[in-house]
Amino acid sequence: MWILVLILAAVPDSVAAADQIGPNVIVILADDMGYGDAGCYGSRSLKTPYLDRLASEGIRFTDFHSSGTVCSPTRAGLMTGRYQQRAGIPGVVFADPSRNRHHGLHTSEVTLPELLQQAGYATGILGKWHLGYRDQFNPTRHGFDLFRGFVSGNVDYITHVDGTGRADWWRNRQLAPEEGYLTHMISRRAVQFIEQNQDRPFFLYVAHGAVHSPYQAPGDRPVREVGRKRIRGAARKDIPRAYAQMMTELDNGIGEIMATLKRCDLQRNTFVIFFSDNGANPKGSNGALRGFKGSVWEGGHRVPAIVRWSGTIAPGRVCDDTVISLDIMPTVLAAAKLSVPTDHQLDGVNLVPLLVSGTPPEARKLFWDFRAKSAVRDGDWKLVVGERGAPRQLYNLRADFGEQRDVAQTEPERVQKLSSELERWQRDVNDGATVQPSR
Repeated sequence: MWILVLILAAVPDSVAAADQIGPNVIVILADDMGYGDAGCYGSRSLKTPYLDRLASEGIRFTDFHSSGTVCSPTRAGLMTGRYQQRAGIPGVVFADPSRNRHHGLHTSEVTLPELLQQAGYATGILGKWHLGYRDQFNPTRHGFDLFRGFVSGNVDYITHVDGTGRADWWRNRQLAPEEGYLTHMISRRAVQFIEQNQDRPFFLYVAHGAVHSPYQAPGDRPVREVGRKRIRGAARKDIPRAYAQMMTELDNGIGEIMATLKRCDLQRNTFVIFFSDNGANPKGSNGALRGFKGSVWEGGHRVPAIVRWSGTIAPGRVCDDTVISLDIMPTVLAAAKLSVPTDHQLDGVNLVPLLVSGTPPEARKLFWDFRAKSAVRDGDWKLVVGERGAPRQLYNLRADFGEQRDVAQTEPERVQKLSSELERWQRDVNDGATVQPSR
């Protein structure tokens, strides 16, 4: 017995921790990337060899949804595992002080990085936060050991200035300007984080700015400077060229992360999750889906998503089950053998059985709500409220993937049932929702 105690005492804490808890976790989030913006999702104009390889080594989802149709809401849902309305973030947290710059993700919320940090994980976020500008909302207040990135919705890829003319590149809670092309900086920092934490469990959130505007490729001129909201923008005819190069740099960065995992011999112990925060705007492609970013039609929230966990999930699979970004938190916690706090209810579900053995999650309804538009999904059926055209539209997605044939007139009972479910959900998420500070 004493020999065993001495042996255990001689094992470094990092090694002991690695044996006691689950895999490393990397969440890579693209910004405004559409369902049709990758080769493995049918794009013929955009080349994404590293994403395509990731899909061949893991699972590619065909029916994966972001919980929001714009930036901030999806990120709040990802961090909390709950519908973002519960956190008081149903829409964008704007950089403009005349709007809602004073809002953010409160420390009263239970977050995924917070729980992983408490369990011994090294935690880092690199890139876009967009869940509050004030110090009280900083990522380091929510369980992240390291934050290198920007707090606003988008920055100039060259000068790192936000849309109000403010410098916006941080190290934890301090402004820390750097030089470089935004996507390159995020990817380089991701490689460094992996190398520095390869001997202990880690959670890395790589939140890219690409392919959100402003549309700038490496070597392009700045479009913003400190003190001036906007000095110039890309010519309309030049946007497709910039967009394609932005996708290339995003894809290259994913390749760098995967190469680093291989070099550090971490492939079999790292759970990699990739998806987009919402659908593309008209500058990108949502394939055959109807609508764009901000819409509750499928083009606003059905997004590309790939998961790889070498040695645990079989490679080369395509999953047609309906899942949502809210499922990431309970799935990661289950993989890490952790549980949510007592009396705390998540809205997502654990997908580990689906990933490992193909067991689908139990039937459930999913909801979207943005401004005056909302939707509910129940199996193959989807009710859309507030979009252009009829006030209540009903689609069977199995028969009508592109939401072109509204069958509400022939299914009045189903419309009424789903409308009641939607209203019940809206009351539920707004009841007791976090109150944002007054101006």
